[in-house]
Amino acid sequence: MEQGGLTMGTHVLDQIDTTTRTDQADADRAARGRRSRRIRALLAGGLVLGIGAAVTLAAWTDNEFATGSFTASRFDLQGSTDGTAYSDHATSPGAPLTFTLDPSSLAPGDVVTAPFAVRLAANTSENATVAVSVPSTTGTLTGLTYKLDRMPAWGCGGTPTSTLIASSAMNAGTGSFTLAQGAPTTSAGTPVFLCFTVTAGPTLTQGQTGSVVWQFAAQST
Repeated sequence: MEQGGLTMGTHVLDQIDTTTRTDQADADRAARGRRSRRIRALLAGGLVLGIGAAVTLAAWTDNEFATGSFTASRFDLQGSTDGTAYSDHATSPGAPLTFTLDPSSLAPGDVVTAPFAVRLAANTSENATVAVSVPSTTGTLTGLTYKLDRMPAWGCGGTPTSTLIASSAMNAGTGSFTLAQGAPTTSAGTPVFLCFTVTAGPTLTQGQTGSVVWQFAAQST
């Protein structure tokens, strides 16, 4: 009996010890859970603080601005039929030329001349290339030819410095020359003096009448 009683006592003690260990493990798990929640709370607080610091830094701002202003230059070609007064003749038929002989009573062998000049107006801020052409004619111009010379001065009495258009039919012929802007630009550019020479040939028809328009087209360079 004593031996059996000892065995039962040992068994009871083992149960008590097991229960004690189980309770202790549960207490340890509960303590670890409380520590884990405190750590997560601290970490969450740290994240909130970090977000707050980022917002504060984002409030620092700065700006730079730049402005560009643009003004187009001026470009103006002028013509003169007397070598003194220059003005714009921007549309056809343009300025009427003054010929040395009456071009309204021509006969075969007649030669008539007319001076003309072009320049760049004051405040033109670009040089130019000027192309000469015949955009239109009217009436009958049979037997008439012309040439266009560049002259050293106003008028047709001097020796040409160059021939821009030579012996062309009245409805044809092209040439070109350059013009310089004024220096300073508040002054007009140096003019180019020109001379038109029209010759009546043997095929000229009695009573015919016609007209020709010469165009000076300037392009900035």
